[in-house]
Amino acid sequence: MAKLVLDLHDIYNKGASIDAELNRVITQAVDKHIALVEIIPGKGSGQLKKKVIRFLNEPDIKKLYSRLEKDDKNFGRIFVHFKH
Repeated sequence: MAKLVLDLHDIYNKGASIDAELNRVITQAVDKHIALVEIIPGKGSGQLKKKVIRFLNEPDIKKLYSRLEKDDKNFGRIFVHFKH
């Protein structure tokens, strides 16, 4: 199964860059029929993870994927599943 990984550690404090990277990886997954995207906001204070989840719950983004999974073993990871 092909998957994409987006690690946000390097841009954690750059709001516009975060949105651009999230858009890029979701669009790439849809265009290339990738089944899974792993987003790594890191553990930290949890603010970045909340921002990512808010982004993923926007109606125009939410319609692109089938389900969202928070890793129960690693607080700093989010999985986005796609059906193609």
